[in-house]
Amino acid sequence: MYVLVKLIMAICLAIMTGQNEPRTSSDRYKNLAYESPVKEDPVKEKAFGILSNKCNVCHERRNRRRVFTENNMNNWSNDVYKQVFIKKRMPKGKKIKLNSEEYQDLLTWISSLKNNKNGNQI
Repeated sequence: MYVLVKLIMAICLAIMTGQNEPRTSSDRYKNLAYESPVKEDPVKEKAFGILSNKCNVCHERRNRRRVFTENNMNNWSNDVYKQVFIKKRMPKGKKIKLNSEEYQDLLTWISSLKNNKNGNQI
């Protein structure tokens, strides 16, 4: 009996608050959409695409502490610059290679961070 009363109260409450209104399928998923902060900066968006597609493939298996996310990628920019452009150690292996456009996109992202932080270029 107690469960039945709770069920009826929940239905009444839902009707009174307007949660019973029919929704379209786009309304149903509107709140579930993830708004990424990367969308605001196309340079960062391109760089994150490269990092997630070319770098995280190995980092997820071999170096989990350095998996790139949208939130931490700017913190790792100096290390990316050293490993990719100075030491030329990354990406490792023969299967994953960066093309010239990807190199340029990464360098543009790193340069934009340097220019924003202290006005100096690399």
